[in-house]
Amino acid sequence: MTRPDPDELLGKLQREEEKRRRGRLKVFFGACAGVGKTFAMLQAARRRREEGADVVVGVVETHGRRETLALVDGFDIVPAARVEYRGRLLAEFDLDAALARKPELILVDELAHSNVQGSRHLKRWQDVQELLDAGIDVYTTLNVQHLESLNDIVGRITGIRVWETVPDRVFDLADEVTLVDLPPEELLDRLRDGKVYLPTQAEHAVRNFFRKGNLIALRELALRRTADRVDAQMREYRADQSIERIWRARERLIACVGPGVDSAALVRAAARLAAALKADWLAVYVETPKLQRLSDDERRRTLDALKLASELGAETVTLDGADAAATLIDYARMRNVSKLVAGAPATKGWRRHIDRPVSERIIRQAADIDVTLVSTGTRDGGQRPALTFGALRDGMHSSPRSYAIALAIGAGITLVANALAAQRFALTNLVMLYLLGVIFAAAKLGRGPGVMLSFLSVAAFDYFFVAPVMSFSVSDTQYLLTFAVMLLTSLTISHLTSSLRREARIASQRERRTGAMYAMTKELAAALMTEQIIEIGTRHVAEVFQAKAAILLPDSAEKLQQKVTDVNPETTLDTAQLDLDIAQWVYDQQKPAGLGTDTLPAAQALYLPLKAPMRTRGVLAFAPQRVADLAVPEQHRMIETFASQIALAIERVHYVDIARDALVNMESERLRNSLLSAISHDLRTPLTSIVGFASILEEQGAGRAPELVHAIHEEALRMTGLVTNLLDMARLQAGAIRLNRQWSMLEETVGATLPALRRTLAGRRVKTRIPPDLPLLQLDAVLMDRLLANLLENAAKYTPKDAGIDISAREEEIGGERFVRVCIDDYGPGIQPGIETRLFEKFTRGEKESAQSGVGLGLAICRAIVEAHGGRIGAENRVDASGSVEGARFWFTLPADGTPPLDLPADEEAALAKRERD
Repeated sequence: MTRPDPDELLGKLQREEEKRRRGRLKVFFGACAGVGKTFAMLQAARRRREEGADVVVGVVETHGRRETLALVDGFDIVPAARVEYRGRLLAEFDLDAALARKPELILVDELAHSNVQGSRHLKRWQDVQELLDAGIDVYTTLNVQHLESLNDIVGRITGIRVWETVPDRVFDLADEVTLVDLPPEELLDRLRDGKVYLPTQAEHAVRNFFRKGNLIALRELALRRTADRVDAQMREYRADQSIERIWRARERLIACVGPGVDSAALVRAAARLAAALKADWLAVYVETPKLQRLSDDERRRTLDALKLASELGAETVTLDGADAAATLIDYARMRNVSKLVAGAPATKGWRRHIDRPVSERIIRQAADIDVTLVSTGTRDGGQRPALTFGALRDGMHSSPRSYAIALAIGAGITLVANALAAQRFALTNLVMLYLLGVIFAAAKLGRGPGVMLSFLSVAAFDYFFVAPVMSFSVSDTQYLLTFAVMLLTSLTISHLTSSLRREARIASQRERRTGAMYAMTKELAAALMTEQIIEIGTRHVAEVFQAKAAILLPDSAEKLQQKVTDVNPETTLDTAQLDLDIAQWVYDQQKPAGLGTDTLPAAQALYLPLKAPMRTRGVLAFAPQRVADLAVPEQHRMIETFASQIALAIERVHYVDIARDALVNMESERLRNSLLSAISHDLRTPLTSIVGFASILEEQGAGRAPELVHAIHEEALRMTGLVTNLLDMARLQAGAIRLNRQWSMLEETVGATLPALRRTLAGRRVKTRIPPDLPLLQLDAVLMDRLLANLLENAAKYTPKDAGIDISAREEEIGGERFVRVCIDDYGPGIQPGIETRLFEKFTRGEKESAQSGVGLGLAICRAIVEAHGGRIGAENRVDASGSVEGARFWFTLPADGTPPLDLPADEEAALAKRERD
């Protein structure tokens, strides 16, 4: 019986302790809306309540279904929190109230829901995580299209992209997943009967998302994703319980890839078998010490076979082990693989009994695994490497000096043995001396010197010590057996010793690379600037892989460029060695290219995308001194790991900069708003007094200079307008202004604003074109007056004094919703190209505004008012048929989807009746 690993036992105990502290998460999973997830969740919750559990409802979306509403009756419900958003109070899940209530089980519907801005968490699944951390069990629902990994696949199938997603790790960490399934025909019947959506919505849904083909595809995705999760749970359970026997709950097969010429044929056969069985499959190559001495052609065949398997949909794995059969069996049991596909053995005769094929050894050692032998018609013999000269040379790889030292060792042992023979030592003891020399030569000098010394030892022992001495002839034939055993023992010792030496060297090399990875990761974690990351990454890649490297980062236009840093030019690729076109293609396509790939393999360097969790951050260019190193799978995986760590570090620094800038901007904005509020309040009272006194003087005609009094009055009014804008912006930014919405007619709002601007619009023609059939709008009359006043003052300020202003409105539909679009057109010089959007930012003024008064707040206030009403605002130039600018157009939209209530106030009801009569 195998003794359990103490570290594994400790980890298992820690995981179980963590599970006991956390609440349990149960997900009711379905293909789409309407399959009955919420209904099933409520039924399960009722059963838990009947068992005596304390169950409350946090959020349940009934969508008006009577059956669902009936199941909610009788449950304690956590009152919803009211969160203000764009002037409206929206109901959201109250996380703090749920934590304070702390029930045994809480129902939180729609796990992928996005919370309203101002909530503690951005996503509802984060609320659920906090509930679980508090030890509360949670029941929730989720559709397959909301899983992050399947979101784009569902979008391509249905043509509709869902933006609310849940990370797969949240789904995988659920303690229980219940699949709620419904046939497509039955779901369509429920839609038509109005059991999913309202009839008008259901008709639209059937035409778009809920088509039968879409429902079948979504159902298959949900079933497969649930099966994958169950399979992962089964493998985890088998690992925890130390179960080695294969459980044939799901077909999965392994293709045993070797260096033979039949590897490609074996991979294709495995792909066909996996397709026929509808099973997952893996292509596994086990690199044994014998296979580490492969020739270049055989290594290339292995890599080509693994690449072909990856293209055919397999998961490719490279393992290390002394025994290929045992390694494959252990890995197959760990992955719960039921079938292995191997090449049929072609070796015949006595060699087959000495070196049994891998497939036969698997059959003998694993009776619970089915082995399928594939005959390809070749005589290659599977995984047995060819003993070519190149292979021997690669295996020995010893210098002439090593052979000379081996000769010296043999001569020295012969001299010592001659001295001991004179002391009448037995010949068997002298054999031990020669064996000791072979061990030393193989361990210190390599396989070649050890093999050479094995033959020289037998020859020297025969020539100098076996009668007749000084001759290779043998008087006693028993010594022939001694020579054979001595030679065989020497060769065996030489082989084993050199193999251990080689494996120790490989292990040491891997340890150095792991240490280099740790050192680079440690330095990257301490880096605070992008330049530091480039220097650290380039230096470590160059040191570990004996190569030149460069890191290319995008500019604001998404064009790659090499950032100049203080790095060593001997380890950095310069501009002449880089191909920026290839690097740009790699960045755009997020695929490797260049040296050692199928895309532009003639390039001088390998270009790898620096993929981070959020996006690709740049490109790593890598030019090794030995091109053959890129063919080694381990080498390729290592450089990809380095690239991944560099990308993570760049993304971390990027978001650190964003967070720092956001903090600075928030503090600056807070200080600015406080200053604006203080100044506007302190100036408002004296300015009001000045305006009043100037108005009295102007009306009474007092003073010797009435023009001066008039100028004082005008300037005081202008200063009052500026202070009003400052105060309004400070209030809007602080959220102190609340909308007082009432049903209003747009023409009345415009008619109330124009008389107040008589002085500003003096001498101008103002033309209004507002259709009488526009719908009523819910508006804040005071803020709407400020909006129109600022837009009209802006038009009057930047146009000639005799230029007219047109005000028009129309109803339009945007994204299935109705809006009223209001346009204010002037006949001035227009807007400078490129600043249409920036005009609505605070303290922003166009270049042509320098001769005009103002601080650049009027249009910013306009945007804040429109967005508070749920609309949009913009600016553009009006052009005639010849393309010449006729003037500027400022427009804004207001939502018109609502309908006024039947019990209108008396004044509004009278206005509405008058409008209908007109």
